[in-house]
Amino acid sequence: MDIKRNASPSLWKATFAIVRKDLAAELRSFELVSAMLVFSLLVIVIFNFALELDVKVRQSVTAGVLWTTFAFAGTLGLNRSMATEKDRGCLDGLLLAPVDRSAIYFGKALSNLVFMLIVEAFVIPIYSMLYNINLFRLDLLGVILLGSIGYTAVGTLLSAMSVQTRTREVLLPILLFPVAIPVLLAAVKASGGLLAGAEFSEVLTPLNILIVYDIVFIAVAFMVFDYVVEE
Repeated sequence: MDIKRNASPSLWKATFAIVRKDLAAELRSFELVSAMLVFSLLVIVIFNFALELDVKVRQSVTAGVLWTTFAFAGTLGLNRSMATEKDRGCLDGLLLAPVDRSAIYFGKALSNLVFMLIVEAFVIPIYSMLYNINLFRLDLLGVILLGSIGYTAVGTLLSAMSVQTRTREVLLPILLFPVAIPVLLAAVKASGGLLAGAEFSEVLTPLNILIVYDIVFIAVAFMVFDYVVEE
């Protein structure tokens, strides 16, 4: 294993090769992003007609609705991304490639992050139009980016664990949502505070939680991914 790793291409070169492969495959089929996008639009439209509330109440529930949409759409994308690799036999090929297996994790995590950000780029303007709320704010977009990084970081690791099972569609949400509760709660708290016009000091704690969560789970995934895919 050490000899293979020493002879392998650099970590980041292999990582971006995997990202390019995933993006090229998605551009040909547009299967994953379209499913995530349709699901997200259905969720926000249903919430729009179900929550016939005044402007102030709508603003107070915006963060929760947004992150509920992002979380469920992200889970759908995470599940399909790794399941497609498994069904087509690509996962076995990646594991046999002479590259550090952490490159597989980083490549899949970056791909999943790109897909999630693409969906969010469509959802935010549509949500802003339907709910008459301006979401095009750099501070809010920064929180969305931090939350998305944490969610895809832990989700990619857990999807690699669940993809080997028969009940992977059910198992991934069961594993993911309890672990992702800190990042989702912090993201909702930070987003809600920014939309409510809170002082920066009031949202500093959830922002710190998001940053620490991202760093910790990326580091944990880097250390354990090799053992996860071996099982």
